[in-house]
Amino acid sequence: MGEAEQELTGGNASGRVVRVGGTVRKPWIDNSLVVQSYLAALRSHGVDAPHPLGRDETGRQTVEYVEGAIALSQMPLHAEDLRRVGRMIRRIHDVSESIPVPDPEGWKMLLPADKPNLMCHNDLAPWNLVIGERWVFIDWDGAGPSTRLWDLAYAAQAFALLVNGEPVESAASRLRAFIDGYEADALLREALPAAMAKRTAAMFELLCTSYETGLQPWADMYVNGHGEFWRGAAEYVNRNQTAWERALSLSESAIPPTSPAGPPAGS
Repeated sequence: MGEAEQELTGGNASGRVVRVGGTVRKPWIDNSLVVQSYLAALRSHGVDAPHPLGRDETGRQTVEYVEGAIALSQMPLHAEDLRRVGRMIRRIHDVSESIPVPDPEGWKMLLPADKPNLMCHNDLAPWNLVIGERWVFIDWDGAGPSTRLWDLAYAAQAFALLVNGEPVESAASRLRAFIDGYEADALLREALPAAMAKRTAAMFELLCTSYETGLQPWADMYVNGHGEFWRGAAEYVNRNQTAWERALSLSESAIPPTSPAGPPAGS
C-alpha cells in the first residue's frame, strides 16, 4: 500500500497539489519537462532548489518536499533577511545565464517581458519561499523566458512589501536592503522603480481582463480580494516613484534611515 496523500493548500493556479512522504505531486503540464530540466540545471550549479523527480506512476510531476515555514507568514522580513533573499535571487539569475532559453516566440507567458533573454521563476515572492534549515524557492511551474529586470521588479515589490497602507519610509528601507543584497548595478537600480510600477500594473490588468473574459483561476482571484489588493499595490508603487528612486540611488546621501521591521504578520 502506498503512502498517504496529504493535500497542500496555498496555490492559486497549480491544480490539485499533494504531499506524499518527502515529495510533492502535482499535475504534469505543458512546460513541466522544461521546469524539471531547469531545476536540475540550477541544482547542478549549486542553487538549492527542489530536487526534480520526474513523473510518478500516475503521470504527475514530482519534486522534493522542502520542510519549513512560508516567508509570507513572517512578513515583513528584517533587513538582513531581505539581503539574504536578494543574494539568493541574484544567484538564481546568474546561474540562469548559462541555461538555454526555450523559444520565447512559442512560449505562453502570463505577463511576458519585453525581449526575454533569461529563464526565470516568474513568481519569486514570499508565498513561494520556504524558510527553515534551508531557504528554498518552491513552485517553479510558472518558469519561462523573461528578463532580470522583469523578474526582479516583481520580487522586489513583493519582498519589500510595497503595498497600500505601508509607511513609505519603511517600505523604501526594505527595498534598499533587498536590492543591496542583490548587488544591483547603477543601471538596474535606475530602471527598477519604473519596472516595478509597470509589473504591478500588469498584474492588476491580468486580473481585470480575466474577470471580464472568465479566464480561470484569475477571474475568481479578482473577486476574492486579489483584484483590490493589486489595484492598491499598483497605485502605491506608481505614486511613490521618487521614494524608490531615492532609496535605490548609490549616492550615500540618498540612503533613507533604516527602520526596524515590525513584528511578523499575525503576531
